[in-house]
Amino acid sequence: MKKLLLFSFLVLSTFSWSQTAENYFDQAMKKSNAGNTKGAIADYDKAIKMKPDFVVAYLNRGIEKIKLNDFQGALTDVNKTIEMHNDNIYAYTTRANIYYKLQDYKSALKDCDFALKYNKEDYLTYNLRGLTYIHLEDKKKACADFTKAVQLGSQSAAKNLKTYCK
Repeated sequence: MKKLLLFSFLVLSTFSWSQTAENYFDQAMKKSNAGNTKGAIADYDKAIKMKPDFVVAYLNRGIEKIKLNDFQGALTDVNKTIEMHNDNIYAYTTRANIYYKLQDYKSALKDCDFALKYNKEDYLTYNLRGLTYIHLEDKKKACADFTKAVQLGSQSAAKNLKTYCK
């Protein structure tokens, strides 16, 4: 009986110490919020290893990689997100941001257009598209996007409007 109790205790303690993909995801979110980008990525890695179809973990890991200027790694993660859920509009905006940082303005514009087609109230994407238009030398469209972003509440678009649309 004593051995059975000891065995039961060991089994139960093993289960209570084991982490799930969701636990690692939650830990990653906390680390991200605390500014521990590398720690967050490590926990997202663990979550994805345990649950390879964990779409949000790929997207969040990609966002963390952007913070480290690992744009190719971020692009890989965001592309995986879109491959698994091609209706994730935030993934398109995130990918547009990556393309913008990689100076692939035509791809950034394409993703901004797609995201805004489904979310016409996203001032972040209007602002990003406006910046993209600046680099594509289309000031008129850029200023229209900055104006729309300002109407939706973007403070950074207001600065861009003053800077680029005098």
